Amino acid sequence: MRKGFGIGAINKKALQQSKFEEKASEISENEMTQLTRQIETFKKNLEEFAYKHRDEIKRNSNFRKQFQDMCANIGVDPLSTSKGFWSEMLGVSDFYYELAVQIIEICNSMQERTGGLIYLDQVLDRIRKVRNRFVNEVSLDDCRRAIKKLNIFGNAFTLITMSNGRFMVQSLPDAMSVDHTQVIQLAETNNGIVTREIVAENLKWDSYRIENILNFLLKEGIVWIDIHSDGIKTISSYFFPSFFIQ
Repeated sequence: MRKGFGIGAINKKALQQSKFEEKASEISENEMTQLTRQIETFKKNLEEFAYKHRDEIKRNSNFRKQFQDMCANIGVDPLSTSKGFWSEMLGVSDFYYELAVQIIEICNSMQERTGGLIYLDQVLDRIRKVRNRFVNEVSLDDCRRAIKKLNIFGNAFTLITMSNGRFMVQSLPDAMSVDHTQVIQLAETNNGIVTREIVAENLKWDSYRIENILNFLLKEGIVWIDIHSDGIKTISSYFFPSFFIQ
């Protein structure tokens, strides 16, 4: 019989395999224990850093953004709950909830003039005017984070990224589609006005699609219509009042 075969060899191989699996399991457990300790140590260090710089985090919007970006990079969300360490120590969760309420109030108060669309920096200007000068500084980044809190209302409050890098706040009960957003972005590049002809030329849509989108925007009060004649034909121009709010 050739060496290495038979019941004894099989049992020996099985024993070696068992020991190998046992050792692998031991290594995995040790690594997991070590990783858990590292996470706990890091969390402790992060909390100590937050405690040490809590006044600067609350007062300085740039420092607050850097702190939150650092938290995001390691999977910690200081805004995830209104209770617990972050809220009690820093008050950041309460800060953003209060800011979200102010954003809602401003958007609602201006809805008849804006049609439910307003630049985020214009919202920020109004927030800074109504807030006490001794209250924590507020930035565009703070406003963006606060609006994310409003996801609990569905799509009623969302941000639209414009072609120039600015953001618009949409505060409408009915969610807008990509088509609506494209028309809004087109209007921004055309002095806040679109016509059926402008939409067709730039977006290459058929008349039915254009009509549906413009009718929705008109019904929701997002646009105003001006019907006039150029001497040859009647032209309907759709104005976005949000682009004319200063």
